[in-house]
Amino acid sequence: FKVLVDALHQAGIGVLLDWVPSHFPSDGHGLGNFDGSSVYEHPDWRKGYHPDWDSLIFNYERPEVVSFLISNALYWLEEFHIDGLRVDAVASMLYLDYSRDDGAWEPNIYGGRENLDAIRFLKTLNEAVYTHYPDVQMIAEESTAYPMVSHPVHTGGLGFGMKWMMGWMHDTLDYFKKPTVYRKFHHGSMSFSIFYGFSENFVLPFSHDEVVHGKASLLHKMPGDDWQMFANLRLLYGYMFTHPGAKLLFMGAELAQRNEWNFTWFLDWHLLEHAPHQGIHMLIADLNKLYRSTTALYAHNYDHQGFEWIDFSDNLQCILAYVRKGESDKDVAVVVCNFTEIPRPQYQIGVPQAYAWKEVLNTDDAKYGGSGLLNPKQIRAKKETSHGRDHSIRLTLPPLGVTVLQPVYRTVKAKPAAKQTPRKKPAKRTTPKPRKAV
Repeated sequence: FKVLVDALHQAGIGVLLDWVPSHFPSDGHGLGNFDGSSVYEHPDWRKGYHPDWDSLIFNYERPEVVSFLISNALYWLEEFHIDGLRVDAVASMLYLDYSRDDGAWEPNIYGGRENLDAIRFLKTLNEAVYTHYPDVQMIAEESTAYPMVSHPVHTGGLGFGMKWMMGWMHDTLDYFKKPTVYRKFHHGSMSFSIFYGFSENFVLPFSHDEVVHGKASLLHKMPGDDWQMFANLRLLYGYMFTHPGAKLLFMGAELAQRNEWNFTWFLDWHLLEHAPHQGIHMLIADLNKLYRSTTALYAHNYDHQGFEWIDFSDNLQCILAYVRKGESDKDVAVVVCNFTEIPRPQYQIGVPQAYAWKEVLNTDDAKYGGSGLLNPKQIRAKKETSHGRDHSIRLTLPPLGVTVLQPVYRTVKAKPAAKQTPRKKPAKRTTPKPRKAV
């Protein structure tokens, strides 16, 4: 495993581990009932047993157990040079009544439902990790509205670096599952994420949890015929990559995997022999390139400075338009999403600057398997008020597609300096001077 991590690092690929301090199995070869007594697990079944997973819960009240867990986390970072830990099922650690019926849990000393010992452990864990390894990432898979998960401990937070944006994931997938004719009634679920999107350092997760246990692959969550399913999937990925927050895409999603994930089987690489799957694969590669090369898409992923609505109210046509912003006024990208299969020619949107705009990515491009409904190389902004802005452009919005535009800044070439003709020296006098009269 060390050799693998080293090879990945040499290729410029970071490595995160799924680290699980929330529960552990009760198998005889494990830590459960270690010496015949409850050494690692809490002896009270209300605090020491998980009914959902039929597993045991660590006893966060014991300093020895806390020390063991933190030492284990530091071990992976020190010995294997891991770049970060994704901490599983944090929500189950935070609440004493997590997935429990009334009477099956005991309140804390203040009468509340928070697990104070587990909260103390998480804060101590994150402080220890970031003290020794400030450049790694501690990521919480936390599904509730517990506040300040990704805020520093000294400001009252849990101390994680990032938190999974589970609400965004659920709202987005629920919206995409709906036939397009009904999406106008649920348009608000696609804009709601921005209202809380900067309260944490969020990760947008399309994880393994969404493609197992009968939930279907991402492709087969999409409605419509085969063409619409692929178009919806391209739209989903374009929307994800341009939405604020870090990106997480589970393996197989870049192939448009048709089957659910099966840990006993390999990925369906043979799908890349077919054009629609090739198109999805190429789109993910191009989205990654665009993301890395466009600072407006990531410079302010976690604060309001990086995002501005153009229009979130066009529910009848199911269109969202927004601006992603980088470090300067010139570092911007305009994103327009059409969530129906109806093309929208001459669709007018206000733009932040009076420049020409070029389309840098269109998920409906024929090379991705789309219909090829693209915009011209340059679209000049006109002085026409739209969406509260002085200048606007008119676009062709592709069906079930995302278009990303960037401004074109003309560089005025300096005129070459005019050649200076050297002055001629006065000719030497050749005639003799006249003699003075005697």
